Amino acid sequence: MKELTQKTVGEIVAEDYRASQIFRSRGMDFCCGGKKTLSSVCEVKNIELDEVLGELNLLQDLEAEQHNFNDWNLDFLVDYIVQNHHNFVRKMLPELNFYAEKVARVHGSNHPELIEIFDKVKKLSYELIDHLEKEEEDLFPQIKDLVQQQKIGSVKESLLDTLEFEHEQAGELMAEIDSLTENFTPPEGACASYRVLFQNLEGFQKDLHKHVHLENNILFPKVLNWKTIAV
Repeated sequence: MKELTQKTVGEIVAEDYRASQIFRSRGMDFCCGGKKTLSSVCEVKNIELDEVLGELNLLQDLEAEQHNFNDWNLDFLVDYIVQNHHNFVRKMLPELNFYAEKVARVHGSNHPELIEIFDKVKKLSYELIDHLEKEEEDLFPQIKDLVQQQKIGSVKESLLDTLEFEHEQAGELMAEIDSLTENFTPPEGACASYRVLFQNLEGFQKDLHKHVHLENNILFPKVLNWKTIAV
């Protein structure tokens, strides 16, 4: 069995999603950067490895989370991602754009970072909608066809590479928004719309992290291994 320190952070979260909170609290990227080992991430970010290992080991004494995504069939996992994450993105993007534009218009003269946040939200929206359509119209139908036909086949790795690259772009945009908002902390005396915007952005980032994790660290590896597990 691979030692915990030599497992990738993506593998660790795939085995127990509760580990994501341990990583997130330390700024450790487990979705787009999920292919790096725990030891290497801690070394690069100057994080005490033993402290992280201690918290991860404590999870073993707690009741496991409800969903073990690693055990799910590919087609069921695809449906889950669409229903719980793609639909969430489509629901939230108009609201994020509405509040980002409103707050930038009203408060942008005193807080110019709000104008930059609005620009990044618009860019994120455009890129994510295009990304979702690419998955739903190209990748996911291919996956369902493989499963339903129970045939040997494969999805082009170039398509998965493109989708992973787009995940990285979305993650970078959200990280820039996180930085501009100072970890989604509104200034003292901020109006209700200001606070709603920051709360929604924070919730969107958390959902995006799980969304990308499910695809990069669970769905895509399963797809690449399909040729060896098809019957």
